[in-house]
Amino acid sequence: MVKPISEDLRSRVIAAVEAGLSRRAAADRFGVAVASAVRWVREWRESGTARAKPQGGDKRSQRIEAYRDVILTAIESQVDITLVELAEMLRAEHGALFAPSTIWRFLDRHAMTLKKNGARQRAGSARRARAAAGLVQGPT
Repeated sequence: MVKPISEDLRSRVIAAVEAGLSRRAAADRFGVAVASAVRWVREWRESGTARAKPQGGDKRSQRIEAYRDVILTAIESQVDITLVELAEMLRAEHGALFAPSTIWRFLDRHAMTLKKNGARQRAGSARRARAAAGLVQGPT
């Protein structure tokens, strides 16, 4: 994301417009976009501030956080519940639609992971570390 333009430059553009320059002329003089000059002056006149608004950050996690207790209770009652099952349970019982990836991010934020045990390991690699039992390699 682009870094916000300094407050100093914003206030110089606003001061030039307040001194009688048009927004377009002030934008040309200071080398900024006309749309930016228009926004800055409008914000200055409405709120009296020339500060940049905060950028980025999480804007939607509070929606799933409202169901925190429901999700944690469901996980306690069924430890091996899947993300899809959690999403379906939230939809059916509470009318809340969440993608499994949203639920995963919720669980990740709360440091909840399921450790796999040895019985659930994937098959080994195609190369074998030793010869298969019962096969004997003789001299060729």
